[in-house]
Amino acid sequence: MRSYIGWEILLGIVLVLQIIATILAIRLIRRTKYNSIWILCIVGFVALTAERVCQLVMLDGRPVDFTVFIALGTLISLCISVAVLFANRLINYIDRLDRQRQLFNKRILTAVLRTEERSRLNFSKELHDGLGPLLSSAKMSLSALSRGELSEQNREILNNTAFVIDEAIRSVREISNNMSPQVLMDFGLAQGVQSFISRSVSLHGVNIRFTTNLRSERFNNEVEVIMYRVICELINNSLKHSGCSAINLSLSFDGTQLKLDYSDNGRGFNPKAMLDCGMGLSNISSRVNSLSGTFVIDSRKGEGMRATVKVNARGSEESKNGVENGRRRNRGKGRAGR
Repeated sequence: MRSYIGWEILLGIVLVLQIIATILAIRLIRRTKYNSIWILCIVGFVALTAERVCQLVMLDGRPVDFTVFIALGTLISLCISVAVLFANRLINYIDRLDRQRQLFNKRILTAVLRTEERSRLNFSKELHDGLGPLLSSAKMSLSALSRGELSEQNREILNNTAFVIDEAIRSVREISNNMSPQVLMDFGLAQGVQSFISRSVSLHGVNIRFTTNLRSERFNNEVEVIMYRVICELINNSLKHSGCSAINLSLSFDGTQLKLDYSDNGRGFNPKAMLDCGMGLSNISSRVNSLSGTFVIDSRKGEGMRATVKVNARGSEESKNGVENGRRRNRGKGRAGR
C-alpha cells in the first residue's frame, strides 16, 4: 500500500509538471510564429496527462481498457516524432538565416571599404591634378620674380615663400600617395609595400626587414589594396605604440593564398583588450574578414607581437587583365594631366 502511495505522489508531481509545460507551450504559440511545433507539443502533453490520469485510476484499483493506453502511446509517439521533424526544419531555417545575415554583413562591410577606397582615390586625384599644378605654377612665378632686381629683404621673403611652396608641394604629394599609392597601382603589392617601408625607415630610423616571393604577380585590386592597408596599419602601430627597434615581415603567395607573417620586438600588449579599444586592430580584422581571410595576433607584455594574415587570392587572375587595363588608362590620364 505504501508503494502505491509513493507512485501516486510521483505521478501527481509529473502530472502537475506536464500541465505547467502545456500552459507554457500555449503561451509560446502566441509569442512565436512556429505554431505547429508548439501545437504538437500541447497535444503530446495532453495525451501524456491523460495517460498519467489513467495510471492514477489503475493505482486506485479501477480497471482501464488497455486499448486506451495503446491509443494514447501512439498519439504521444506521433506528436513527438512530427515535432522533432519540424524542429529539425526550424534549426535548418535558423542556420540558413544566420548564414544569410553573415553574408549580408560581409557585403555591407565590403561596400563600405570599397566606398572608402574610392573616396581616397578621388581625393588623391583632386590633390594631385588640382592643387599640385597650382602650387607648381606659383613656384614658377616666384622663380620668374627672382630673376629681377630685388632688395636683400625682398629676396629673403621670396626665398622663404619658395621654401614654403616646396614644402606644400611635398606635403601634397605625400598625402596623395598615402591616400592612394601610385606605386601600388602601377607596380603591384610587393613594390607598394617596399615603397612604404622605405619612407617609414627614412622617417623613423627603425630596422624593417621585408621578404617576399612576389615578383610581377598582380591580384584583384581589392585584395592588393586591403593587404597594403593591413601592412601599413601594422607598421604604423608598431612605430607609434610599441617602441620597437626592429620589424620583420614576410609576404608569400603559394598559388592560391596570400600569407603575411609580421612581428616586432616592442613592449607587447594584450591583444583582446586592444581589439576592443582600438589601435587599428579591429579595422585590420574587418578588412581581412571582408576577404574571408583570417587574422591571428599573439602578444605578451615585454615580448613583442606576432601577427599572421591569410587571404584567399583565388580568382584574382580572372580579373587581372581588366584591372591592369584600368590602371593603364589611369596612368595615361595621369601623364596627360602632368
